[in-house]
Amino acid sequence: MATEQEKTIDALKYAIQMEIDGKVFYLKSAEESGNELGRKLLVSLAEAEDYHRIKFEEIFKALSNKQGWKQVEFKVDGGKTMRTIFAKELSKPPSQIKPLKSELDAVQKARQMEAKSYDFYHARSEQAESSAEREYYNLIAAEEREHQLVLVDYDEYLRNPAAWYVKTEKPSFEI
Repeated sequence: MATEQEKTIDALKYAIQMEIDGKVFYLKSAEESGNELGRKLLVSLAEAEDYHRIKFEEIFKALSNKQGWKQVEFKVDGGKTMRTIFAKELSKPPSQIKPLKSELDAVQKARQMEAKSYDFYHARSEQAESSAEREYYNLIAAEEREHQLVLVDYDEYLRNPAAWYVKTEKPSFEI
């Protein structure tokens, strides 16, 4: 029977691998993206995944050295960087993008990956033994949720840029 320490270390190994896989996927998808917004957004997601990996590795190292769950400084972006990418699009007229099926498929896969990450981190936060562990998993789960929301925006943008622009701009009508 695995000890709680072993379960935690196994969970960290799994989290590190998820973040590595996410980064690789996002960089590959960015290379294949047919538009500048997609490339910037996907590279930003890859950077976020790499940041998560680095923080998990710090915790893993501390636990492996029997130091307990390390309180890590985690800069919460809350999707601000990715939302800024979209905000810059608002300053341009809506474009007529013809997304490739592969790009739409990549966005769907990315949304599934982020959902899986969120579910895993949320579950780990509920199983956490320490408040530091619980807090960290809650923070990273919130980041993954924000990634999902940004990907929903990107999917809408790809499918109908003009409608996305109008929805995001939130025009008001005079009566």
